[in-house]
Amino acid sequence: MKEIVETGRRKLAVASVRMREGAGAIEVNGKPFDQYFPLELQRKMILAPFEMVGGFKRHDLMIRVSGGGIEGQAMAIRLGIARAICIENDEARPDLKVKGYLTRDPRKKERKKYGLRGARKRGQYSKR
Repeated sequence: MKEIVETGRRKLAVASVRMREGAGAIEVNGKPFDQYFPLELQRKMILAPFEMVGGFKRHDLMIRVSGGGIEGQAMAIRLGIARAICIENDEARPDLKVKGYLTRDPRKKERKKYGLRGARKRGQYSKR
């Protein structure tokens, strides 16, 4: 059985997506997909790349994700799924690219600087 493994990242979240032929079962960190992502909006965002190529019912997905928050994890999974779809079906690449599903969002948390309270916050200025 052919298995495609791809990685997606967003902020501090890293997702490893294993896609193989199957009945459409999705498992995230050992839990059912609906239980790990209770919001319908997040589930739709994650499965959006499949909507462009005709659904996920013929693939099983095993996803391992760590780091970041739930939104960053959802975006990381979407990127991993889009990359896996491109490996399986190269003709879907232009459509996924136009929608932005193959673009890695480069924004990360800015580091704390010395002399400041955070990345940019300063101490209160006192004139006297």
